[in-house]
Amino acid sequence: MRADELRVRLDRRPFEPIRLHISSGQTVDIKHPEMAFVTRSLVVVGVTAADSKVADYAIHYNLLHIVKIEPLNSEKPKRRRSKRK
Repeated sequence: MRADELRVRLDRRPFEPIRLHISSGQTVDIKHPEMAFVTRSLVVVGVTAADSKVADYAIHYNLLHIVKIEPLNSEKPKRRRSKRK
């Protein structure tokens, strides 16, 4: 993953929460753009407890290990079928 690709996703307005897939199989959710800091080779993600607005700690991920980005709300709601008479 290139830094500018991730930066484009974080700069979108309105922001759409994203999920990063790491080569280890781990996933990282970024619900607010302010919770991620991108450098040339790393993304630093702040991790919060529950609904806190202040990060409890940060984790550094090498951009080379990010294999996929997807919208966090990628699950489409099920459509209700209307009853036919």
